[in-house]
Amino acid sequence: MARPARLSRRHGLGSFLPGARPQFRPLAMLAAAALAVAATSAPALAGTAAPALVTDPASLVNPFIGTSHAADDFPGADMPFGMVQWSPDTTPHRPDGGGYEYNDSSITGFGLTHIAGPGCRAAGDIPVLPTVGAVDTGATVGFSHANESAAPGSYTVSLDNGVKTELAVTARSGMARFTFPSTSQANLLFKLAASQNGDSATQFQVANDREVSGQVTSGNFCGEGNAYTVYFDMVFDQPFSNSGTAAAAATPSTPRTNVPPSTPEAPNKPVLHGAVPRTAHTFTPQASGSDGYVTFDTTGHRVVQAKVGISYVSAADAVGNRTAENADWNFAGVRGAAYSTWNSLLGRVRIAGGTTDRQTVFYTALYHALLHPNVISDSNGRYPGFDGTAHTVDPGHGAAYANYSGWDVYRSQAQLEALVAPRVASDTAQSMVDDYRQTGRFPKWSENNGETYVMVGDPADEIIADYYAFGARDFDTATALKGMIAEATDTNNNRPGLNYLEQLGRLPSNGKYGCCNFYGAASTTLEYDSADFAVSALAGALHDTADQHRFADRAQDWQNLFDYGSGFIQPRDASGTWTSGFSPTSGKYFVEGDSWQYTPMVPFNLHGLATAMGGDTAMARYLDTVLSSLTGGSGYTDLGNEPSLNIPWEYDYIGRPYRTQKVVRQIQDQIWTDSPSGLAGNDDLGEMSSWYVWSALGMYPETPGTADLALGSPLFTQAVITLPSGRTLTINGTGAADDAPYVQSATWNGTAWNKAHAPADALGGGTLTYTLGTSANTSWASAASAAPRSYPGSPTYTDVGTSSDSATSSANFDGAGNSYSANALSAVGVTGGSRITVDGASFTWPDVAPATPDNYEANGQTARASGSGSISFLGAANNGPSSGTAVVTYTDGTAQSITVHFSDWTLNAGASAPLPDNTVAVTTSYRNHAGASSDNVKTYVFATTPVALAAGRTVSSVRLPSDVGSGGLHVFAIGFGTGGAPAAMRR
Repeated sequence: MARPARLSRRHGLGSFLPGARPQFRPLAMLAAAALAVAATSAPALAGTAAPALVTDPASLVNPFIGTSHAADDFPGADMPFGMVQWSPDTTPHRPDGGGYEYNDSSITGFGLTHIAGPGCRAAGDIPVLPTVGAVDTGATVGFSHANESAAPGSYTVSLDNGVKTELAVTARSGMARFTFPSTSQANLLFKLAASQNGDSATQFQVANDREVSGQVTSGNFCGEGNAYTVYFDMVFDQPFSNSGTAAAAATPSTPRTNVPPSTPEAPNKPVLHGAVPRTAHTFTPQASGSDGYVTFDTTGHRVVQAKVGISYVSAADAVGNRTAENADWNFAGVRGAAYSTWNSLLGRVRIAGGTTDRQTVFYTALYHALLHPNVISDSNGRYPGFDGTAHTVDPGHGAAYANYSGWDVYRSQAQLEALVAPRVASDTAQSMVDDYRQTGRFPKWSENNGETYVMVGDPADEIIADYYAFGARDFDTATALKGMIAEATDTNNNRPGLNYLEQLGRLPSNGKYGCCNFYGAASTTLEYDSADFAVSALAGALHDTADQHRFADRAQDWQNLFDYGSGFIQPRDASGTWTSGFSPTSGKYFVEGDSWQYTPMVPFNLHGLATAMGGDTAMARYLDTVLSSLTGGSGYTDLGNEPSLNIPWEYDYIGRPYRTQKVVRQIQDQIWTDSPSGLAGNDDLGEMSSWYVWSALGMYPETPGTADLALGSPLFTQAVITLPSGRTLTINGTGAADDAPYVQSATWNGTAWNKAHAPADALGGGTLTYTLGTSANTSWASAASAAPRSYPGSPTYTDVGTSSDSATSSANFDGAGNSYSANALSAVGVTGGSRITVDGASFTWPDVAPATPDNYEANGQTARASGSGSISFLGAANNGPSSGTAVVTYTDGTAQSITVHFSDWTLNAGASAPLPDNTVAVTTSYRNHAGASSDNVKTYVFATTPVALAAGRTVSSVRLPSDVGSGGLHVFAIGFGTGGAPAAMRR
């Protein structure tokens, strides 16, 4: 497809001067300019100068990339992280958030607000449409791409009705230049009832014959019911001759879904599962509405200029934003200033070499990655809080920000934002802290000043830790960490099911969650694990070592859902039984994906995942299979959606970085092009675009909350990144070419670099130089010591099986809310650290704090133990009896398999006898039940019959059973008959 016309400048003319006017360039001129850029950017021949760094990156941005193929980006005028996105809304498709489908042929209006690729309808507020003749608020107008152009900060189109529309913006205001035919009926329609999710409480007021104002209330993102109000005030450079309102059909709002938590959803199409809490400012769409209009007589003067300010606080603040940011009537100056601002920000990452198309795709991706989050505070510092009241930006901060696509952007957009725009990222982090102060919760997926609870996990943890790790640190880090720990500790609307995670070490497929769009228990467990690791990372950075270790340990809960038999992350019910009907290609109990795509989502401990799979070779086979499709075929990797974004980089962790280099280049070639359809899947507020930026630089932030960067290979001969510190990171790609993705060798600051991760001090500045080639160097960075870091933690027990009689809800031994009574155990002499001896084997009862994990629900965990002679296990089964095979490893490396059987902990409410190889070690007269008084059912702890160990050998560790068929097999302690002390199980 031919590249759409766009507003641009000749390459190499330096920074854009405010007030200067970019030239409109038809396609023929664009083609000639492209050849010129390609000539200056071609790989250097022997004896020729190296390609020069791009000096005018904004000229390479093509805002039409991502405006088709369901990416849902928009081409209109915007500023980095701006409040206003003045962009055309097209019919009949009007895609979610972006509002513009390249294959549409008519425009319904130029909306003042847009969101890039959110997956549900959003924004599109106050479309303004120029028409000629009789007023018709339902009008649409045809257009042709031949008469359309765009550049960062501006947009122009000549409509089929003869009106030329030119748009430019500041952060909080917009300016338009409408060139009408000579007519007495030149209209501007204000489609107040046409926000993407409809509107309520619309108002249109005429202040005088040069000024109108109004407001609309919209929201209801994905059917959630959130609400926001946006105010506008528009002035004109000439008087209008007529004005009024007219009845308008209300735009239908997104219906509420409320499907069961087990219902899968399609990629990029989020829906609400179960109940979602309502807020004080809930949106109720109106059944009908009215639009406004003004009419000009352009027989004497065809050009009408307009300036508009918006605010989410008040009409007065909308006026204030307009007057503070655009006091004059200099359209070219506004357009030029916006272009210059973009050039400055994009210029923090300067590249050299590569084709013009590659440079265009790169800078357009960087541009899209810097559109969100958005300024929501006014020029006077006021902004609407999540508590429904107005607040003022904190001292020392430039602005408050909104629109957090949390589940998406924590993966790589937040890191890029911090790297390129650290002040914005710091202010965004502070805004999130303020949201927490106002409501007791961090934003999850918020639209303006309202939480929607769309998607899962607790992504604010990763976002804030990512910001800090990549250099954006000017925010209240102490309050941020305190809030993150609180949210990760007590069950809340952002973490429904947290009680299961703490008590069972997983989110069961049949759990009762009740609130806040909980679904996808298997993948949501993984999301909580990544969030926990991010809390750990920030705690470590802030010298809170206790919480650093605590949350790094809990992050390893993914192991409780890893089925060693199948090699996949699988759903598991509350009793511990693997949920029936599992298929790795099914989306049930996963979020917008399946187990093929989610099993690799352990980004903080990929060495542990490889070990669980059976070693690096086994994981390589898995990756080879899952990456055999890049677009979701057979349920494999889908690079059009977030759950797969981490997968291509994981070869780095198993000694095969050349495979990462190859597959990343395949993704770049197959998915990313300089065309409207050149981006796969929703852009999700710049997340997908940020992945491309990182990949083209030859690196990726795989591990949330850290500055760890897994390496691929650079796409360009050079990239120079201005870091938050002001220093530069230079990446040289000697021999870079599309068919040369393979690293032959590398140096860091002139010294050989043979590792598959960036140097630890890379963000402090330096030079990373690659020599690239067309064939794989399988030995480069292949050693185990060359892999990026994994963080295994030091987890111990996985299940809370004992509660005090005064806190019966603190444990859940059987997944149904029942647990051993600590008081009853104490009454028979069993307390923390006490010795229990059965059949000559001695055990130590877990010496742990109340309401903390005190046993392993066996699933392949390795417990450190030392002894010889014979071995016995102390424990019980829930929903038993249960059995499995343990593996004893000796200090000489040899191993021995042992079958472990446990009877049901209540002997099936007294209906059964202990298994033949079980001896009752402990009996209590009752058990506890969550939220109730004691339950008069006897409970038991059993010791297995001692099994002889290999003569003359000493045990070093015991791998607990991973093949438990049903129920849960719980191990409290390991004991030895002779030659060993009781084993207090620790990893």
